Amino acid sequence: MIISLKPLRHSFRGAPALLIFQSVMFASTLQAEAPLLAYVGTYSAPLRNVLPTQVDLPPGNGRGIHLFQVDRTTGALSPYGEVEVGGSPSCLVINAAGTRIYSTNETEKIAGTEAGSVSAFSIDQTSGKLTWMNTVSSGGAGPTHVSIHPSGRFVLVANYFGGSVSVLPVLPDGGLGPASDTKKDSGPLGPRKATNAPPGSFAFSGHDIPHAHMIEADPSARHVLHTDLAMDKIFIWKFDDQAGVLTPNDPPSVSLPPGDGPRHFSFHPNGRWFYSLQEEGSNIVLFDYDAAKGSLAVRQTISSLPPGFAGSNFTSEIMLSRDGRFVYVGNRLHDTIACFAVGESGTLTFVAEEPTRGNYPRSFNFDPTGDFLYSCNQRGDNITTFRVDQKSGKLAFTGQFTPVGNPSIIVFLDLAKVEK
Repeated sequence: MIISLKPLRHSFRGAPALLIFQSVMFASTLQAEAPLLAYVGTYSAPLRNVLPTQVDLPPGNGRGIHLFQVDRTTGALSPYGEVEVGGSPSCLVINAAGTRIYSTNETEKIAGTEAGSVSAFSIDQTSGKLTWMNTVSSGGAGPTHVSIHPSGRFVLVANYFGGSVSVLPVLPDGGLGPASDTKKDSGPLGPRKATNAPPGSFAFSGHDIPHAHMIEADPSARHVLHTDLAMDKIFIWKFDDQAGVLTPNDPPSVSLPPGDGPRHFSFHPNGRWFYSLQEEGSNIVLFDYDAAKGSLAVRQTISSLPPGFAGSNFTSEIMLSRDGRFVYVGNRLHDTIACFAVGESGTLTFVAEEPTRGNYPRSFNFDPTGDFLYSCNQRGDNITTFRVDQKSGKLAFTGQFTPVGNPSIIVFLDLAKVEK
């Protein structure tokens, strides 16, 4: 049986327009065991009031947050519902308890300002259905990344078009409070041409104004790091997990080669190796990380592309396998996911690359077992599924295409492992 829920319309105080949340097509008959669910964030409205230099602005083909049931054996995605959102929920994160999901709204404004917003949803522990809780200002325009501090008391957000990062307190009910701190990036910008750009590359995505792209706490939870693509820097902050305040570390940042554009990063499970992905330079930089000092020391730089590649490419996502043996990187325009083996000292060696079978892989993610990888192909309006060989690290396409308009991110929740 299929349940169709009536549309819910919420008017946020101070917002110039209504954001619409609509839950439809939630199946009432679940799998014999509690389902494994996937939540897909999309670009659901055209980006407005942004600079013409941006090259990857999506048309807004998504319908908000799309829900899917995941076949645990084949990895296939089956439509399970939608939550229609007026703004584009381009980044999602689920809390450790599996009770809340937080979403950036990259295209909306709050109270007529240039700031975007972040929304909190509760997750029904039986069905996985989402219920909107509240929406607050992100503290800057175009929030593009959101993460949860390991304490669980704060949500961290990076505002790409605003060039700022904010700390949002998590309220006792799991909703969000106004920012306890906001920091705006300022300083010299890098050049239009990346130092390590492939031959013939015209890749240019953001050395016009500061662009905060990702923010996340280190594994020790004592420091918070964020990238600024335009400034070619990784900023390091000391974090007060009681007040939710960021204080510059000493040193306060580390620089990448001019124009290379640090985008996303990932810590190795040992907490000592830090991998930074450069969007315009199409490379990965390995740093040694000192958690006590919050310092980064560069040790290796390796291209995300095959030897001999020429032309334009924009990297997107970087992730490690759960066991820390492999690093995976997304290449847009080249439209592949590259796999690198992690050596005993953390250095990377190219293993293989796999075509995404879809245009412009904005991000990808593993299911909770690590057996499947899902590529969100932004311009291809689909998600493609790959089986992961956990011994070799290589990917094999399963033949499964899942239609989703402008998918941006996919996250998973196993309801069988959530405490009821």
